[in-house]
Amino acid sequence: MKRVLFFTIFAVLAHFVNAQGGGRGAKKGERIQALKVAYMTHVLKLTPTEAQTFWPIYNTYFEETKKARVNNKEDELKYQEEALNIKKKYKPEFKKVLNDDNRVNLVFKAERDFLTELQKEVKKRIQQKQKANSSLEALE
Repeated sequence: MKRVLFFTIFAVLAHFVNAQGGGRGAKKGERIQALKVAYMTHVLKLTPTEAQTFWPIYNTYFEETKKARVNNKEDELKYQEEALNIKKKYKPEFKKVLNDDNRVNLVFKAERDFLTELQKEVKKRIQQKQKANSSLEALE
């Protein structure tokens, strides 16, 4: 049931965000970010008060993680080590807001799950596009 609810929310949000001006580049990133916020808010069952405190902390955590990825493009092990240290650094901050170790661990799991679903969606869209292109080529 939860999975069905997630996919329903994901589909509705994807459609809504797409309808808001399907631009490229930055707009695509904004759409993905909006989907991620909605997904994680749902999975973590954030109250409005929790969300107001959680998201600024999470955004800082995410930026540090992104910076570590950029700085360690050539050294995967160093990136993984730095990412782990960042998670350890932010875990107590998340716990102050979420008040529960299970919910804190769910932050990291929800992040991974969202990326997995996003990758599946991208792969599906690429395959659909390739199928449509091959159908057009067959008509020519």
